[in-house]
Amino acid sequence: MAIARKIAYNVIFNVITKILSTILALVGIGFITRYLGKDGFGDYSTVLAFFAFFGSVADLGLYTITAREISRAGADEKKILGNAFALRLLSSIAVFLITPVLVFFLPYSNDVKIGILIAAASFVFSSTYMVLNGVFQKNLAMDKVATAEVLGKIIQIGIIILAVKNDLGFITIISSILAAMIFNFAIVLVLVQKYIPIKLQFDFTYWKKFLKESAPLGISAIVIFVYFKIDTIILSILKTNTEVGIYNAAYKVIENLSFFPAMIIGLMFPMFSRHIISDKKHFAHLANETLKVFIILIVPLVIGTLFLSEGIIHLIGGAAFTEAANTLRILIFALAFIFFGGLFNNILIASNHQKKMLWMLVGCAIFNVGANLLFIPTFSYTAAAIISTMTEFFVATVGLVLTIKYTGYKPSIQKVPQILFSGFIMGAFLFAFKDHSFILSTLAGAAVYILSLWLTRTITLKELRSIVNNS
Repeated sequence: MAIARKIAYNVIFNVITKILSTILALVGIGFITRYLGKDGFGDYSTVLAFFAFFGSVADLGLYTITAREISRAGADEKKILGNAFALRLLSSIAVFLITPVLVFFLPYSNDVKIGILIAAASFVFSSTYMVLNGVFQKNLAMDKVATAEVLGKIIQIGIIILAVKNDLGFITIISSILAAMIFNFAIVLVLVQKYIPIKLQFDFTYWKKFLKESAPLGISAIVIFVYFKIDTIILSILKTNTEVGIYNAAYKVIENLSFFPAMIIGLMFPMFSRHIISDKKHFAHLANETLKVFIILIVPLVIGTLFLSEGIIHLIGGAAFTEAANTLRILIFALAFIFFGGLFNNILIASNHQKKMLWMLVGCAIFNVGANLLFIPTFSYTAAAIISTMTEFFVATVGLVLTIKYTGYKPSIQKVPQILFSGFIMGAFLFAFKDHSFILSTLAGAAVYILSLWLTRTITLKELRSIVNNS
């Protein structure tokens, strides 16, 4: 199978499975919000915020650097993966062992504290299998990981539904995360053996060299957590569980939609790493096409959310979370900036300039924490949403500047006016039919947008065929 066809297959398969995973996740959130209510969902969101915190602390930049290193010509894959796997396992266990001490000092209920401990255990499995994903990226076999994750999500949702139907409580719902992560870890560990036999390696000299490369990304992961999740923790300390719940009903939509940029960048990253030095012209083509895809996705997501926010929130959380609709309208712009920020940061990583973006991320984190501490006490989750959006804007803008400065790549995207025009047509349609069924409006709006893209020749059949047929 030609490389282009394998890429196309992986993109299509991953889109389908990620959409399915997103639907399952939103179904799970729907059950959780209706069962736990605003207060209980606030507790649930607080636990998940700490799950993200554990991930940032133990990240060490291992996943991205592993994917980059094994993608390069002549790489010693067994040595790289064996050492990276051992490093990640030890760092994850260290975080798990420290968690009980941290939990003791937190001002939360016993259920939330137990939930945080379960989240720490879940993290050991999730973080360890994630470092193996670089192997599947390199071999264009992310469909296998995607399948495992969908099955894990089904297990998780099954446990959630069981807990809700039988009134098994908050702890059982949190435990569903642990069950899914154990399953994903086991499946990925078995599947990766087809490509590289995994054996823990403790080459401390290599560890030192590897960490020197990955440390800036590890610090970046902590910084990214600060501006991505610290608002939930600050809300949970300074405001009520209800406000945490309302904010996260909107934020969960953004989290689940953010799989689009992460998935596409994940598939493109090995090719960026391969061509950014050896063939800059081809790299620029790949980056420009990626940006075009991003804009095609961002425009309907933003316009659709502006018009359909109430329906989205009602579908996810029910009538009790109506206040989250305007918060979602703000956060959807944060998602748009996440697309671009993620792309430019990964280009910097692919070109070995990850250290250059560290101070940018630190500055954004300082702004985020300071602004949240200043404005959340008065403006609550509305302030958190605006500050998140501003932070993502800064990350994307500075990422673009650094990319131009250190890689020489200047974005050049074709047919942007046509994309925006198609978005305008979609918005006009949604405005005209705003009082109709939410599901019908969503599907019809998407159809209008796609038709407009085709009529303006933004996407042509020839272009689609070339993706599949050209190597």
